[in-house]
Amino acid sequence: MKNPIISVIIPVFNEKHTILKLLDLVQSVDIEKEIIIIDDNSTDGSREIIKLLKDNNIKVILEKSNSGKGNAIQKGINKAIGDIIIIQDADLEYSPSEYPKLIQPILDGHADVVYGSRFKGSSAHRVLYFWHYVGNKLLTILSNMLTNINLTDIETCYKVFRREIIQNIKLKENRFGIEPEITAKIAKTQCRIYEIGISYKGRKYEDGKKITFKDGLWAIWCIIKYNLLKY
Repeated sequence: MKNPIISVIIPVFNEKHTILKLLDLVQSVDIEKEIIIIDDNSTDGSREIIKLLKDNNIKVILEKSNSGKGNAIQKGINKAIGDIIIIQDADLEYSPSEYPKLIQPILDGHADVVYGSRFKGSSAHRVLYFWHYVGNKLLTILSNMLTNINLTDIETCYKVFRREIIQNIKLKENRFGIEPEITAKIAKTQCRIYEIGISYKGRKYEDGKKITFKDGLWAIWCIIKYNLLKY
């Protein structure tokens, strides 16, 4: 794949302190790209910041109600026109400087999908919550048991796709259940999946982290639902 266009999908909900810095980092990556920002009805001022953006490479979708990260990702995927789609959180936990290595297996013709794993490789990781780590590993193991693939991090933000692969999958989850749903449905396509180790600057709840124990329970249900039931 020569001279690809990358579609960067950025779901945003209450990230006024990080969204502009994140956009600067995304723009600084030397790859031709379009940026699709989906504001999920933010209430902290993020929406007003996004409305002021003036850049022909940035598409903005303003949701009228808070529908969840999964819904925002689906809206972004449907709007994307790039050759490769990358999902990017707006909270600075993940570094856009790693785009080149994330897309390389696709450019080389080896992969259709690439996951950036927080639990693989030697990149720097902030040390945070033990039980989050255990929860992520348990979800990944359960998912792997049902998909029969050996991922190390299904809950990672960095999921990268050839556009036609992900646009041909019908997604349903509106909130954080989108992560196990994507993995289950990608696995069923028998496409080529690669993993690459990434750095991770995790946040604490007081910094704005949003995922909770209830989201973990819902993720378990989604793993079962999308792997074993007809959805």
